[in-house]
Amino acid sequence: MPKINPDELELVDKVVHINRVAKVVKGGRRFSLVVHINRVAKVVKGGRRFSFSALVVVGDQNGIVGSGLGKANEVPEAIRKGIQQAKRGLIQIPIMNQTIPYQVIGRYGAARVMLKPASQGTGVIAGAAVRAIMECGGVQNILTKCLGSHNPYNMVKATFEGLSQLHTPEEVAQKRGKKVAEIL
Repeated sequence: MPKINPDELELVDKVVHINRVAKVVKGGRRFSLVVHINRVAKVVKGGRRFSFSALVVVGDQNGIVGSGLGKANEVPEAIRKGIQQAKRGLIQIPIMNQTIPYQVIGRYGAARVMLKPASQGTGVIAGAAVRAIMECGGVQNILTKCLGSHNPYNMVKATFEGLSQLHTPEEVAQKRGKKVAEIL
């Protein structure tokens, strides 16, 4: 799969939630959703030290999406680091008629995520973590189901594993040495 350069994309900013408070921030050139923020406490001699980890999804709403995990002592810094990491691992989603070409199941650890194409007008039927990925990727009609673990970190990784299994009909036809009309 060819490497995607984030500097060449028109990306837009949007933060979905921080500790159950909805916030929308527009501007910039990327579309990013904070999927989950976790506060971690380290017990030291003088008490507790708190740090934060932010699970972030970045995309251009046109088939390109990536995820990252940022860790820092403050929430905005963790989000910034997560966005940087997400921009390093962008993948291309094959979108046909505003949905995915066929059903797949992504697996990561104990988490399994089923991604199923949906008809026009269905919308995104998904939980918070998977919904963020689909919105950033530009998929408008899809049915999803989280099976097994509901840990947001593993659900995001399982979703990306499932999306990386998808291929366009043109790619499949080329692999098989046939024409697209023969496959569809």
